[in-house]
Amino acid sequence: MRYPGRIAFIGNSLPRRCGIATFTTDIHRAVADAAPDTHAVIIAMTDHGHSYDYPETVAIEVRDDVPDDYIRAATFLNAGQYDVVSLQHEFGIFGGEAGEHVLALISRLTMPVVTTLHTVLAEPSPAQRSVIGQIIATSSRIVVMAEKGRTLLREVYGAPRDKIDVIAHGIPDFPFVEPDEAKAKLGFAARPVVVTFGLISPNKGIEVMIDAMPSILEKNPAAVYVVLGATHPNLVRHEGEAYRERLAARARASGVDGSVVFLDQFVDLPTLLDFISMCDVYVTPYLNAAQMTSGTLSYSFGLGKAVVSTPYWHARELLADGRGVLVPFGDVEATGREIADLLTDDTRRRALRELAYASSRSMTWERTAERYLEVFGKAIHARRPRVFARSDPTIRPRDIASLDLQTVYFHSMCDDTGLFQHAVYSVPDRAHGYCVDDNARALLLACALNRFGEHALAETVTSRFASFVQHAWNPDAKRFRNFMSFDRRWLEDKGSEDSHGRTLWALGECARPDASAARRQWSAALFSQALPSVESFTSPRAWAFTLLGLDSYCAAHKDDSIANETRRLLADRLMSLLTETSTDEWEWFEDGLAYDNARMPQALLVTGKALGDAALVAAGLKTLRWLMAVQTAPAGFFRPVGSESFGDRRVSPRGFDQQPLEATAAISACLEAWRADGDGGWRSRAARAFAWFFGANDLGVSLVDLETGSCRDGLHPDRANENRGGESVVSYLLCVAEMRQSARVIEDLTKIAPLLALRA
Repeated sequence: MRYPGRIAFIGNSLPRRCGIATFTTDIHRAVADAAPDTHAVIIAMTDHGHSYDYPETVAIEVRDDVPDDYIRAATFLNAGQYDVVSLQHEFGIFGGEAGEHVLALISRLTMPVVTTLHTVLAEPSPAQRSVIGQIIATSSRIVVMAEKGRTLLREVYGAPRDKIDVIAHGIPDFPFVEPDEAKAKLGFAARPVVVTFGLISPNKGIEVMIDAMPSILEKNPAAVYVVLGATHPNLVRHEGEAYRERLAARARASGVDGSVVFLDQFVDLPTLLDFISMCDVYVTPYLNAAQMTSGTLSYSFGLGKAVVSTPYWHARELLADGRGVLVPFGDVEATGREIADLLTDDTRRRALRELAYASSRSMTWERTAERYLEVFGKAIHARRPRVFARSDPTIRPRDIASLDLQTVYFHSMCDDTGLFQHAVYSVPDRAHGYCVDDNARALLLACALNRFGEHALAETVTSRFASFVQHAWNPDAKRFRNFMSFDRRWLEDKGSEDSHGRTLWALGECARPDASAARRQWSAALFSQALPSVESFTSPRAWAFTLLGLDSYCAAHKDDSIANETRRLLADRLMSLLTETSTDEWEWFEDGLAYDNARMPQALLVTGKALGDAALVAAGLKTLRWLMAVQTAPAGFFRPVGSESFGDRRVSPRGFDQQPLEATAAISACLEAWRADGDGGWRSRAARAFAWFFGANDLGVSLVDLETGSCRDGLHPDRANENRGGESVVSYLLCVAEMRQSARVIEDLTKIAPLLALRA
């Protein structure tokens, strides 16, 4: 086997006192022993307010509450050209909400990441689901220590099965020995010994064992229960040793204090092995069924001990088929009965010990290291997942310019009437029919695909959208209808102001670049008929959509005085709203945020550029800068305003439900801002919003299928919306076309820059 030359393990490290520190130190040592020519280091997580005298194996430490430390660690690993990074993940060891700071580290790495999930929650909070989702998306491989973990990753988090490896918790390769020698060494000679070890905390169920001791002592008067381990540091931090004192008081109250021994120690490995060796029965009476792994259980099982445990996930798998004894959670009677019986039945106890020892030989650290090295090899030889960094998306212009724009799914969402409004998963939903909103967007897409470098839609398809818009026009009401049933019945005489404005936008755009001269004439004529109605509108988004349409229309029809007057009128209205509503903290047109927000700054930008009005451009830049700050998560990725907060008055917007429409609007507006002032930061903001589609989002979930061009309808707090409606697919395709076009411009500028320099 060819081993990686340079490996870095990210996790806690001894002498920090916790299970993850022990595991990280052990797996590092095991891998270094298995592949002595490999350079292996630890990136140690340090909890805030503490410092540790780390050994030389720790190359760099990361303070959990200092975001810059995570970035510094990524820079160190990239500069060191490590072949693979092994991330040990447990909630509570990384800073930020649900440990999100670690994303700033792994998203910057240039080498593959193999993540070991020490906990897999069946019911994560939205924040926890988001962080785990992003870790799954960024990692080349995911390691869990039990089959239950694989099941949960697939069913709860949607992780691909072929990305998950199950590797049992490692154990020392220790001989099968009788307990007598260790008992004598530790002062428990000739006594039946029951042991629990590990950091002490309320979820360990030690109270159950204390309450069970009277029944155990009835059958085994000399029995002793040894509780080995320091109190968990987090518990000590909040209440000192009060919990340990409560346990001791409980033993005294039950009259078993002489048979319960508390050893407040965090012991080294040789001492720990002595304590395990001396026990007759090892007990893990944990109270939490969702515990995915237990190092203490693995160690005791691996040393060939008879184990009594509650049926938490790890124990249920490890002790199945008679390899141990399972008792119900919190059941004092069953716990006492099973332990007492094992202490008095030497034959049964011996059989359990031998079965446990034989079953655990594949779990030794040597075997575990070999499995990890195999997984590291897989990760190195496989292509790293295409996930854009959340704080600094690594999208290069040439990557975008070469990104395939597939319209397979888009065409499947159309019939001879137009674009369907909704889908059930990826199946068009006829029950909701059609709307002019989506067919106007489809006409915008057709115009975008007429540009150089794109593949234009078939003429029959484009004309279908134009026909829908024409049919939507109600000359009596001077308005566009919006909703149409599947049997082609209009469901209203006129649609909303916003749908009217959006249709004008599509018509204005079609009036300039459409491939068909006849269709350009049609769109200009219908635009002129429908424009006057906007003067009475009160919706700022309808004004903005109309201004976007006027930008193209007026470029093709410069002498249309009504259009030019309307453009100035609507721009002044937006500016008046901004003057009336905005403050230093709330630089916006309304008291709340809603949908398609970025279209208002975009409208001011295009109008200001066309009219040579610096005040309009400045207002567009200022409001867009504020909006993009609002729509940037602490970890740096794009987080669009969610529909749950639409209409909320001057409050921090909620992040769900997130919709593709918002990302597309942000991309368009940011690229317009870049064209307006030349600041490359706007292109970076557009790239962040674009990366949202591909997994740089709260859930770490890609919304698109690159092979078909389909796009999910958005993000719920706990999952993607698997429906793929007309609005979503058009939003995605529009932003791909726009990003590709801007990428070509950047490439062209790069090519001609040397020539311009020579001329200068």
